[in-house]
Amino acid sequence: MSASGPEPLSYAQAGVSLQAADAIVERVRAAVASTRTPRVLGDLGGFAGLVSAGGYRDPVLVAGTDGVGTKLLLQREAGRLRDSGIDLVGMCVNDVLTCGAEPALFLDYIAVGRLDPERAADVVEGVAAGCRDAGCALLGGETAELPDMYGPDDLDLAGFALGIVERDAIIDGSAVAAGDAVIGLAASGVHANGFTLVRRLLERAGLGPGDAPGDLLAPTRIYARASAGLRAACDVRAMAHITGGGLPGNLPRVLPAGLGARVDEGRWQAPAVFAWLAGLGVERGEMRRVFNGGIGFAAVVPAGEAPVAIEACHAAGCEAWQVGEIVPGEGVEYQQEP
Repeated sequence: MSASGPEPLSYAQAGVSLQAADAIVERVRAAVASTRTPRVLGDLGGFAGLVSAGGYRDPVLVAGTDGVGTKLLLQREAGRLRDSGIDLVGMCVNDVLTCGAEPALFLDYIAVGRLDPERAADVVEGVAAGCRDAGCALLGGETAELPDMYGPDDLDLAGFALGIVERDAIIDGSAVAAGDAVIGLAASGVHANGFTLVRRLLERAGLGPGDAPGDLLAPTRIYARASAGLRAACDVRAMAHITGGGLPGNLPRVLPAGLGARVDEGRWQAPAVFAWLAGLGVERGEMRRVFNGGIGFAAVVPAGEAPVAIEACHAAGCEAWQVGEIVPGEGVEYQQEP
């Protein structure tokens, strides 16, 4: 301490680097610009992002938020933080799609203990890639360096998606009827749910992500183009994002009271990673409750339109199958054991 008072203390000495934050903005400027859509007003750098809702007769805003969960720990260790940005978009945007909305904008929040511009930029560039796939704008975000809350290598992510749908085009499941077809859209893999169990299985077996068949850390598939294709091609009565809880925990959420689904696991080919995880010591019922099982998104259409729906998904670059039917009852029942 000097004679006149305490020694000067800077923000950097306290653990927060403003210079690193500025470096991130410059690094990701081109990535953010690559997601710009005609709806975006203004440029990067303001306090808030602006997007127009013009072109709709009676627009309804549809919002969703999510994170990547503990998959982020494996992605960090594997040097795949760019993929975590894609996961972040997928987990949020896929929720918004279920109402029939068109994704309009995305916001991200990155919290770290120590700000590494390269790592943070990797995440944002992944977010931008996901936004391009979803057809929405990365309108803004926040990177927070919080040394007193996180360890030096820790980071966490949150995302926020906003979509727009005409009020009379909202898909809410109310038109679903017994006999309708359940269309399952292929997952890219485990997506971003169940990784606390995955990590425990790997630790117990002394294995790493690279020991799995295929890509255990494959980023979440974004279903924006497939969803739009389905809505244009046929009468989509309900859509569900198959996340934690699997088909049993998610498909019933969009069905009217008194209706359930019967699905047949023999109708689709799940990625080999699911059988591999089960072989590490997970019972079949638990696999169904925790993981997507190879179906990352589902749609309900009239039975006669199932072939058209499947073709629309294929045209959008996503494999799909009729995996089941709507039946009287509640929940999801499995018709055939694999």
